[in-house]
Amino acid sequence: KSDSDTYSCDIGDAQSRAKLTVQEAPVLFKQELQNEEVKEGKQVRLTCELSKPGTPVKWMKGDTVLYASEKYEFKQHGTVAELIIRDVKSVDA
Repeated sequence: KSDSDTYSCDIGDAQSRAKLTVQEAPVLFKQELQNEEVKEGKQVRLTCELSKPGTPVKWMKGDTVLYASEKYEFKQHGTVAELIIRDVKSVDA
């Protein structure tokens, strides 16, 4: 997208110009979340892989947006996004 601009070819007495518009490719899941089963009191890590690094990710449980806390930790390295849930309880299912 950052290559979008006006480009020109200059031969001294004449010039030719063209505008280049680059459309961003949509972000897709290369690897989706997988179902997990974990014992109460343990920690679980949910991981997905995106097609574009640095894409903002919003983690949700049902319709509720999750925020970083002692319970939830978010990590993102390149195209991989992770949610770590600590001290899992039955209400976390």
